[in-house]
Parts: sequence; C-alpha cells; structure tokens
Amino acid sequence: MSLLHLSFYSAFTLSSLGLAFHRTHLISALLCLESMMLSMYLALSMWPIENQASSSTLLPVLMLAFSACEAGTGLALLVASTRTHGSDHLHNFNLLQC
Repeated sequence: MSLLHLSFYSAFTLSSLGLAFHRTHLISALLCLESMMLSMYLALSMWPIENQASSSTLLPVLMLAFSACEAGTGLALLVASTRTHGSDHLHNFNLLQC
C-alpha cells in the first residue's frame, strides 16, 4: 500500500470517526460529511491516473456534483433547523415531536 492510499484511507476513516463520535452540532456533522466526500473525490480523481485509464475520468465530476448537492441540502437543513429550534445542537432535535 502506498503512502497516497494510506492518506486517503486515513482521511476517510478519521472523518467517519468524527461523524460517529462528535455529534454535538449539526455544522460539525456536515463538516465531517464534506471531508468524507473530499477524500473520496481525491481518491477517485487519482485512480485513473494510477491505472492509466481514460474511461473513468467522468466519475470525479459526478462525485463533485453529488457533493455540491449534499452540501446545499445540508446547509438548507441547518438554516431551517436553526430558525425553528433556535440552535444547531443535535440533542435538541426530537423526530417524534415533529
């Protein structure tokens, strides 16, 4: 395993651990999701270069488009929850009371 692969795997693992263990604010959860998407994007954009395959160069662009849609949806949920609940603390959200 090369140092590049190890850095991608460790970035994805650390961001998923951050998402699992630091669930106090919605903005921190969104930042962890964005770092997961960034590590996946970098891994997908380096993969065709390592394999010298030109057929899979569209995958990073699709990943970037989905990441932008996810970020926009997350920020919209953050604004909506802050307006209705007054803060972005995740322990204030109770799905049973909606």
